[in-house]
Amino acid sequence: MKNRPEVGVSTAVFRDGRVLLAQRAVGSLQGLWSLPGGRVEFGEKLAEAALRELEEEVQVTAEIVDFAGIVEVMPREGPQFHFIVVAFAGRWISGEPQTGPEASAVVWADPKTLDGLPVTDDLHRIVAEAAALVLPESMTA
Repeated sequence: MKNRPEVGVSTAVFRDGRVLLAQRAVGSLQGLWSLPGGRVEFGEKLAEAALRELEEEVQVTAEIVDFAGIVEVMPREGPQFHFIVVAFAGRWISGEPQTGPEASAVVWADPKTLDGLPVTDDLHRIVAEAAALVLPESMTA
């Protein structure tokens, strides 16, 4: 266990009014659905890290629209890990989402309901914030 939080990034990518979710394949959040993302490398800008992780994790390219929020990720039963995740809102550019070592499944979900999937803490809030930045008002009301 590290004695300080690690910085991560994620991107809420929207395409045709839907948001891209990935099911975590490893770690303590395995099986939960979240936004594609991962750790920031030393010397890497946050938005660049978010786009790199999106490409590495699910083979999708997007453009960053804006900052969508921050989420702290810690287990409730004690601090085995502590991540500060900076989330961005983005628009899909290219690539069909693929599974891989970190994403056991991928889906384009309804941003209002997240298709009723079991999701990570604060995901509904972050997706709502991102949707307000990317989608037309008629799709977020």
